[in-house]
Amino acid sequence: MASATIGQPEWLTARRARAAARTERLELPSFKGKPGWEFTDISKLDLAAYAPAGPGDAAAAERADTLFRGIEQPIVITQVDATTVVVDGELPDGVIVSSLEQAATLHPELVERHLGTIVSGDDDAFVARNEAGFAGGAFVHVAANVVLERPVLITVAQDADRTALSWRSLIVLEEGAQAEVWEQYLSADASGETLLNTVVELIVGQNAHLRFVCGQNLSEQSWIFGTQRAEVARDGSLDWVALGFGSAAGKVRMETKLAGAGASGKVTGAYASHGRQHVDFDTTQEHAAPSTASDLAFRGVLQGRSEAVWRGNIIVDPGAQQTDAFQESRNLLLSKRAHADAIPGLEIQANDVRCTHAAAIAQIDPEQLFYLRSRGLRDETAKRLVIEGFLAALVERFEDGPVRAVLGDALERRLGRVLG
Repeated sequence: MASATIGQPEWLTARRARAAARTERLELPSFKGKPGWEFTDISKLDLAAYAPAGPGDAAAAERADTLFRGIEQPIVITQVDATTVVVDGELPDGVIVSSLEQAATLHPELVERHLGTIVSGDDDAFVARNEAGFAGGAFVHVAANVVLERPVLITVAQDADRTALSWRSLIVLEEGAQAEVWEQYLSADASGETLLNTVVELIVGQNAHLRFVCGQNLSEQSWIFGTQRAEVARDGSLDWVALGFGSAAGKVRMETKLAGAGASGKVTGAYASHGRQHVDFDTTQEHAAPSTASDLAFRGVLQGRSEAVWRGNIIVDPGAQQTDAFQESRNLLLSKRAHADAIPGLEIQANDVRCTHAAAIAQIDPEQLFYLRSRGLRDETAKRLVIEGFLAALVERFEDGPVRAVLGDALERRLGRVLG
């Protein structure tokens, strides 16, 4: 059923007004004019050409090509354009799953306490626009020491052509809580032109554990801009997965701050592009406390004239001794016109650390193909096996079970489309 329209609380109205005022003075980042935007040109983006998303038809979500299939007994939130539909039954005590706008009224003390605490729109044009105009959104709150046994599946589907949707998620796990949240961005019309501006805040409390899987499979005529940030407290852990399959162009920033001693974060990313798609991921692993660990791995497969950018940075703050951090980006080019940039970086301000990085861009090894063909495999089959082996290293970062199966299925289906 569609969520009821609820009056917006005064504090949120005032907050939106302040954000709207900031959008008047904040300019969009210019190509090569702002650090981090050297490889993604948005000069052809005309925000005025996209009307704000209006009420959507819930049935449109069924037409979208879903990313995540086979998730067992999820708690479901679905939003089509600016209409939120909550589908599910009972929630365990200590768990809130609702639209963010609804939660701002029904649970103001929780939302006001956390919203915007780790993502600020003070100097970011896209975040300011999101805060001023987000519609619906998602709020997941798990109380202290509560284990949410069922996964949460959040689906955002864009349907109306030439519209822009500002989507916002706020996920909070209090001390000792555990949860698994899947979030997917889809297009109901594969030929539609839309714009998605998304902000995600992940707050992982002391000794809490969150798995967050976020993927986009938007139409390949659409724009996507994302600012996603996590903060992990003492002895907490975050397992974060990102899939970038759709859209024509855009940029997604993923930042993890390990704020408490003993905190850990694992980030796994995959993208598979073709045609003239342009994919851009900008990742940060910030170690703000001692004895923290991070492990990041991104892999991409590029076909046609598509382009990919990965820029990763490990930051070790003063005093964050005994940091253990790793990052890698590996890209496989399937055509001579495909292009990838992998830019690792380190900012280390402590002296007792272990920080390493790796980056590689290559085409399929002809010796591998020759070996497989010599065993009687056709050229297309041999090529597919090499690519699947390249991506299998990401899937194997997860234990045997439903998560590995769902992610493996998503990658396999996307690979089939890229290879044609």
